[in-house]
Amino acid sequence: MIDPEIVRQAIIERLKQVIDPETGVDIIRMRLIEDLNVDEDGCASYNFRPSSPFCPLAIPLAAQIQQAVAEVPGVQQQNFAIVGFAMGEDLVEWLKKAMEETEKKQP
Repeated sequence: MIDPEIVRQAIIERLKQVIDPETGVDIIRMRLIEDLNVDEDGCASYNFRPSSPFCPLAIPLAAQIQQAVAEVPGVQQQNFAIVGFAMGEDLVEWLKKAMEETEKKQP
């Protein structure tokens, strides 16, 4: 088992490295990540709220966020939602499939 709070803080530190290209500010300072929680099994749950419902950068930012969280030691799984975005549910499904394909290709 892991210490959920240590992993949660590590995720926050890692997400501070994800920069919104439009503003040059990290996504934590922009408050684009909401309700970040980690359970004892290493499942990270969070919401990504793009800066607008039609934010053109939501897709690449969502992919960067998912990758950044996956890189944090102790994270075994992610449950996330994209809220306040016009195609949020479709984007979440696409990202989940892309991550599954990436995991299948790894030795």
